[in-house]
Amino acid sequence: MKASFDERRVIGDELRLREEMAARRLLVDRRLDQLVPSERIAPANIHAAMRWSLFAGGKRFRPLLLIFAGEALGAAPDKLISAACAFELLHTYSLIHDDLPSMDDDDLRRGRPTCHIQFGEAAAVLAGDALQALAFQTVVEDDALSAELRVRVAGELARAAGTPHGMVAGQAEDLEAESQTISGSELEVIHRRKTGALIGAAARCGALIAAASETELGAITNYASCLGLLFQITDDLLDVTATAEDLGKTPGKDERAQKATYPSLYGLEPARLRAGEVYSAACAALAVLPGPSATLQALARFILERRN
Repeated sequence: MKASFDERRVIGDELRLREEMAARRLLVDRRLDQLVPSERIAPANIHAAMRWSLFAGGKRFRPLLLIFAGEALGAAPDKLISAACAFELLHTYSLIHDDLPSMDDDDLRRGRPTCHIQFGEAAAVLAGDALQALAFQTVVEDDALSAELRVRVAGELARAAGTPHGMVAGQAEDLEAESQTISGSELEVIHRRKTGALIGAAARCGALIAAASETELGAITNYASCLGLLFQITDDLLDVTATAEDLGKTPGKDERAQKATYPSLYGLEPARLRAGEVYSAACAALAVLPGPSATLQALARFILERRN
């Protein structure tokens, strides 16, 4: 049976997205390699720990989102790359700290031992601290941006990382919700802070660097808000349905820790339906953009259908 026009278009968009992701990921990795000190430079164990976690084969989703949002609104990649790397540095710090015994207590990340397993808990804490500091240093020293833009990007990064509505708040609420009964609205708030805040800020920063209008910035904000929630719902689903080989980390930990998740609260099929609804809302948010948004739509589908 021949594929329909719509099916061929979706397949074509997915292939183009994968090619674009690979090309932008290469740019991000090259810049990250320049930014992070070599493990030959003292303190060697901290730099080795930073690089162990940073170059462990991550998808680079947050920096790619920043770049794609900026490019959709006319920004050149070389103006976006350092800010994009700052988001990956901050994200990696959060993963190192999330895996610690005092947090999620995980020993596998991206198919290899977590930072504290490989280097010890003290080195892992310090490596995370250093990555967080380097993220802000990267923004404030970004010669591609005006002083005003550097301040705005740093502000977006800080708000998304901290409290009361950012990643730290979401992680704290996620830990507090373990073994507790919470509502669907409370679960959504946790997800939007723990995962969605940094994703939303990445997309917004791409738009800001591209000198987006208020309408364009609003559309990107709404899109990314949906995308962040979609990412966490699919993450919850994968923890139940995927293998350790697929995930590169330990599956089933959410259930064992009695974490609040979409599958635990609603069941697998309703959670999948909710993911589809959020995906549709993300695509609908892009309708007001004046330029092409096929890449951003394909990115949302990529998140909906991801397997790791």
